[in-house]
Amino acid sequence: MSELDDRLAELALQFDDLQAQLALPETSRDPDAIRRLGREFARMEPVVAAYRRLLDTRLELEGAREMRDADADEEVRSMAREEVEGLEQTETRLVEELKVLLLPRDPADDGNVILEIRAGAGGEEAALFAAELLRMYLRYAERHHWTPEVMSVNETGIGGVKEAIVQIAGDGAYSRLKFEGGTHRVQRVPATESSGRTHTSTATVVVMPEVEETEIQIDEERDLRIDVTRSSGPGGHSVNSTDSAFRITHLPTGLVVEIQDEKSQHKNKAKAMAVLRARLQDAERRRQREADSAARRSMIGSGDRADKIRTYNFPQDRVTDHRVNVDLSSLPRVMDGDLDRLIDTLITTDQAERLADLVEPTTEV
Repeated sequence: MSELDDRLAELALQFDDLQAQLALPETSRDPDAIRRLGREFARMEPVVAAYRRLLDTRLELEGAREMRDADADEEVRSMAREEVEGLEQTETRLVEELKVLLLPRDPADDGNVILEIRAGAGGEEAALFAAELLRMYLRYAERHHWTPEVMSVNETGIGGVKEAIVQIAGDGAYSRLKFEGGTHRVQRVPATESSGRTHTSTATVVVMPEVEETEIQIDEERDLRIDVTRSSGPGGHSVNSTDSAFRITHLPTGLVVEIQDEKSQHKNKAKAMAVLRARLQDAERRRQREADSAARRSMIGSGDRADKIRTYNFPQDRVTDHRVNVDLSSLPRVMDGDLDRLIDTLITTDQAERLADLVEPTTEV
């Protein structure tokens, strides 16, 4: 057996053991165990199912080859040759599918997302574009039956957004939205432009996995400075009469988070802490990538704000993703949350790159 077969056989044994654990009476009385084992079951099931289809295919293939090579009847041998050809194609497809399924997964892929959108270059037009990106991601979340929540939004007077922070809760949300981080560029004639000239504006998107409290330890007394102020709306107008806007400064790093979406101080603090944990984790992940000189430099980008990832060209009704050189028409559909064509291409490209990295020979220095 090949190394791949050995690994798959071991995984199938682990899967059978996992099924046995889930069937135990004591497991049914332990919600934490059900969640933990259930997540592991969901992760392993597609791999084991594909492996068992591969075993069945190979068994059929063995029989077809015997018939092709041994039967005296030419018509039977001809039918067997066709069957062998089809089964060999199925075997190859399943092996490639299994290689993708066995690629190392980011443990954050199954979890929720904290997404930050900020207006960039372009003044009020950039803020209007940021507002449209916010709506685009909210619509995308709804299409996938995820639960989006706008945690904080800093609006301008004419419907633009200077900054917005959104939590998107749902299975696999991070695995798909993680490719959206970077600089998004819009080319169009702004509503405020009287001469009809096309302008270019930008907005930045930061995508972070939501982090459990136990994953990032924060000493609130020593590490945080908390300032509570009165919430304000566009133009600085007070939106309520209570001091409820939370500004948290993480003293060791200088990171600042401000949330003023809720009238409740407790809720604003909880949201601000969630964003702070996500930013701290994101900063650590970036440090680790930069420190690893052998890290893969993916064409899909690192999600840095300096990475220009996509252009939305309104006059030409075209969206261009610069990482994979993909052009799509029907820009209004994309702005309405129809992002799967782009994201599927990014996921496929990422998988192909990682597969190439796995088989790329190492060079001795």
